[in-house]
Amino acid sequence: MPFSRSGISISIIYELVAQFIFTIPTFQKHKIHDFRELIYGRDYIFEPIEGLKKGYMTAQCKGVKRGDWIILEDDSRSYRYQVEQIDYYSEPSDMWIALLNQAIVEET
Repeated sequence: MPFSRSGISISIIYELVAQFIFTIPTFQKHKIHDFRELIYGRDYIFEPIEGLKKGYMTAQCKGVKRGDWIILEDDSRSYRYQVEQIDYYSEPSDMWIALLNQAIVEET
């Protein structure tokens, strides 16, 4: 069995390198879903809790995941929320309810 200069088996080094490569966390880029042009009550429902700092949102669109950003508008302000939890309904399969945390309030 070949050894490196430090006395560690080359096969152990290869094994450690392979484990490192295959366990590196994959970083997902979180998507931004802009609901400002959609109609409240028809396209989505937002139920605020703790003022506007958090809220439950129900909508029907595919691709929203935990960690994604959602932009909503109320009067002249845009609110950016991050999806903390999300559960998709079984029917229709693209309908979901999510717990959102407010991140940024923007004047528009």
